[in-house]
Amino acid sequence: MIACYEGMPNSYWKEQQIKSLLTKFPEGQIVVKVNEQIAGCALAIIIELESFEDHHTYRQITGNFTFNTHTNDGDTLYGIDVFIKPEFRGLRLGRRLYEYRKELCEKLNLKGILFGGRIPTYHKYKNDLSPKEYIEKVKIREIHDPVLNFQLSNDFFPVRVLKGYLEGDSGSDEYAVLLRWDNIYYQKPSKRTKEIKKIVRLGLVQWQMRTYKTVDDLMQQAEYFIDTLSTYKSDFALFPEFFNAPLMAEYNHLSEAEAIRKLAGYTSEIIVEFSKLSVAYNINIITGSMPELVGDILYNIGYLCRRNGSVERYEKLHVTPDEQKVWGMKGGTKLHTFDTDCGKIGILICYDVEFPELSRLLAVEGMEILFVPFLTDTQNGYSRVRHCAQARAIENECYVAIAGSVGNLPNVHNMDIQYAQSMVFTPCDFHFPTNGIKSEATPNTEMILISDVDLDLLRELHNYGSVKNLKDRRTDLYELKKF
Repeated sequence: MIACYEGMPNSYWKEQQIKSLLTKFPEGQIVVKVNEQIAGCALAIIIELESFEDHHTYRQITGNFTFNTHTNDGDTLYGIDVFIKPEFRGLRLGRRLYEYRKELCEKLNLKGILFGGRIPTYHKYKNDLSPKEYIEKVKIREIHDPVLNFQLSNDFFPVRVLKGYLEGDSGSDEYAVLLRWDNIYYQKPSKRTKEIKKIVRLGLVQWQMRTYKTVDDLMQQAEYFIDTLSTYKSDFALFPEFFNAPLMAEYNHLSEAEAIRKLAGYTSEIIVEFSKLSVAYNINIITGSMPELVGDILYNIGYLCRRNGSVERYEKLHVTPDEQKVWGMKGGTKLHTFDTDCGKIGILICYDVEFPELSRLLAVEGMEILFVPFLTDTQNGYSRVRHCAQARAIENECYVAIAGSVGNLPNVHNMDIQYAQSMVFTPCDFHFPTNGIKSEATPNTEMILISDVDLDLLRELHNYGSVKNLKDRRTDLYELKKF
């Protein structure tokens, strides 16, 4: 420390103070060695941030240099000192020390790292620039400050200027910059018995269209898939759009518009059964979609049946030209995310995923997984859904799961053929598959697809990805609003 702080006499810690730190918080004190020689050191304590004023001094934060301010029950790692011996500078050893601090912060589940950073070349500019102006010029590289430039390059950002921070620091004119790094993995302590899961298992049902004479027959097949997915401990079961269409065969003598309104009569009964199954098999069920009559208006809707027994409704906002012309359907009006025990999710039905504004609005609300139940008759129709869904995963930095139906329904008008390949998409970055495809089903074959997704990887992507689609939006030029 004497060698490192040559221009600041008596600024180094005494042996007893170092021993005190090692006794109070040994994990927070770290050295780096080169050829068995100590080349640098980092010292830290844990504080309860609310116990200190926004404008504090070094003396205050260290408890008059006694470190009695340290508490194992605190929420913030506070950096006391980092230094590298002059002969070992240029080897990026300081970066290693900071990486250790970040890992320690995550391991201890602390909110973040905080410290007062010196600005040692400010004394050269103090007559012409305020500390704020100096910091701005350092940020845009008009001025080189060896300490502040280093902190900024290590993902720390300025919070405020601290006046009179370190006594005797003439180089900084006793100013310091309060710098912060946020732990994106921090979880607020909770008394709940079950926390939100980080590794989520998705179960997709690639449904075979076949004849079902009754709702009981239909739900028996649905329960088979739910039972299977539950056996594999899936957190979600996703069914396709209009998976219950075979029940229209009984009404094939009617017009298409009349037949689908008859089908709507089964919806409430099916939802009750799905809700029971979600609780019985401990799985969240996304019921695909079904026709529903509200007064005289026909909608394409679905339900999220949570495993705690709660149920919520979602609507298809953009009906296809065929749905409007043949069935007389209307688009819904409600778009929102859903809170689950596996994080915040969004649900868009088929054609809706081809409108990027919808998923972007959901992403702004914090959506991490987007579910897309779909029904497509031809391969080109499927390709529209598939490629748009993958684009949504990339541009919104989220996972997207799509599930559709396969097979033929020769006895149901307007539902003759189906083509599908269910898939799970990811963003395209280093932690994810290079092609953005986590898993995929065999095309046009009845099966289930099970895939695990890691929500922590999304949080890391948002902050440290090669590109940051959500953060880099030019909100100074444009914005998206939900009415």
